[in-house]
Amino acid sequence: MASNTRSTTMIFPFGVMILLSATMVAGARNLVESTLPEPQVPQLPKPELPKFPELPKPELPKVPELPKPELPKVPELPKPELPHAPELPKPELPKVPELPKPELPKVPELPKVPELPKPELPKVPEFPNVPELSKPEIPKVPEFPQVPKSIPTTNP
Repeated sequence: MASNTRSTTMIFPFGVMILLSATMVAGARNLVESTLPEPQVPQLPKPELPKFPELPKPELPKVPELPKPELPKVPELPKPELPHAPELPKPELPKVPELPKPELPKVPELPKVPELPKPELPKVPEFPNVPELSKPEIPKVPEFPQVPKSIPTTNP
């Protein structure tokens, strides 16, 4: 466990240094690029295309209209008739004798239960009034001096 905390305490400062160096490089690059003049690219004249003579539109040859071929008439075939099946007589169901309805035995009535009186709950003692405590004051955090946004660089 002790070796784990040692390695993290050694790695942490290196991580902070890497993060800070990356932001400083980006800031330096922005300063250098903003001071360099933009290179001017010479503008070339646009080339003019030569005019081509207008070509005559080709005329399409007329296609002769062909007569629509008439389809030969197909003679209508007679519809086949289905053979008629004779109707079968419905079988008569035998009559079932009516059964008498069974009588249910009478259920004896239960005696009425008298209503129970509601139990009286003991009174809860009232709590005495507690005075409100004053809110603690939060101490003011001292202000840190402001760091300039751009870091002055010296060119070697």
